[in-house]
Amino acid sequence: MLFERHASAIYSFCFRRVADWALAEDLTSIVFLEAWRRREKVISPDMVRAWLFGIATNVVRNQRRSQRRYRAALARVAPESAEPSFADESDARIGHQQEMKVILGAVKELPRREQDVLALCVWSGLSYEEAAVALSVPVGTIRSRLSRAKQHLGTHLTGSDTYESRVNRRKDDHDQ
Repeated sequence: MLFERHASAIYSFCFRRVADWALAEDLTSIVFLEAWRRREKVISPDMVRAWLFGIATNVVRNQRRSQRRYRAALARVAPESAEPSFADESDARIGHQQEMKVILGAVKELPRREQDVLALCVWSGLSYEEAAVALSVPVGTIRSRLSRAKQHLGTHLTGSDTYESRVNRRKDDHDQ
């Protein structure tokens, strides 16, 4: 009943003190919470409205004090360094993705067994012996398949970079 009678007046009072509707709503809630906590301290029923405005005055004052302390604390903290730009990284990632599509287009032309050896030895960094174990084939087979794959890709991927340097660069970029 107390809230229904006086909430609008307290809300308007808070808004006029802080000029922010959302903050005034929060402060009004705090006023009535404090009133509930101090309900035994009401001097007389005729002075309830004045008592609520007294609480509201203190709540607004505390809020302003809190804001001043917050601003002072922020002023003491060293300013953050500039936000890093992710534009260059994004551009590089897009470039890598496009380049990898070209590479994968050429790799898809290889027989599956050569693709597997290439993925294990060149992209994943396995030794010939490790790839042989992974694929259950002799080490010599791994060597010959990888040699054929590199030869095939060398003829299909031309430009200033060799296929192997592109793949190794992708691998280095991914590891970082």
